[in-house]
Amino acid sequence: MDKIRRALLGQIAKLTAGAALVPLSSLASAGINDQPPRREGDPSKRYAMLIDLRACIGCQACTVSCHIENEAPLGSFRTIVSQYEVEHEETGDIATFMLPRLCNHCDNPPCVPVCPVEATFQRQDGIVVVDNDVCVGCAYCVQACPYDARFINEHTQTADKCTFCAHRLDVGLLPACVESCVGGARIIGDLNDPDSQISRMMKEHYEDLMVLKPEMGTSPHVFYLGMEERFMSRPQAKPAIWDVRTQEGEEIGYEFDGH
Repeated sequence: MDKIRRALLGQIAKLTAGAALVPLSSLASAGINDQPPRREGDPSKRYAMLIDLRACIGCQACTVSCHIENEAPLGSFRTIVSQYEVEHEETGDIATFMLPRLCNHCDNPPCVPVCPVEATFQRQDGIVVVDNDVCVGCAYCVQACPYDARFINEHTQTADKCTFCAHRLDVGLLPACVESCVGGARIIGDLNDPDSQISRMMKEHYEDLMVLKPEMGTSPHVFYLGMEERFMSRPQAKPAIWDVRTQEGEEIGYEFDGH
């Protein structure tokens, strides 16, 4: 790491707490609110993921495999399966609902234009990634993400998130979460290829597909099949059964509330 970046990180470390309070409106006035040109990746492809909730059993194999593959710090996750107990309003019957969550690799990603150093960028194949050699850990992108899909990696002090395992896709492998899904609930592929599995499933189930927070206008490219409408936006939920804590024992509260 060069001396200039080391010095900058030293200042950022002192200002991290305050940075979390900076309103995003101030970034727009700073003139960095336009989507920069996409770079890297194959421009002929547009990767997306379809999650078939009818096949998800909440085993968290995707969470574990992603954690191992990408070496995320303890208590931080690039993907996780949130689990909810849903009570039927009329009968009172209880059912469990699984909701896998990850970066949505939006076509209009709000996390990209707020980055003051363009460390967060979108590849030409639609995958949103972070250049850790450029990121200064200001956390603007963490605030901007409406899907709670980003965090500051305590080891690298830079922004971290799901990348669809772009390093694996680039060499013809599946993302770790897709490869480890025992129910085959996660399907990833190229939407520009009409013969890909995801394209065929999107066409077959078009009327039943949903995305998270469509009202945000981000055009997310993680699609859900078999999701109830009440989960499209942040549901009212209380933690139960288990919670997630840091190494120091501090509760993270990974469910929609607080992460």
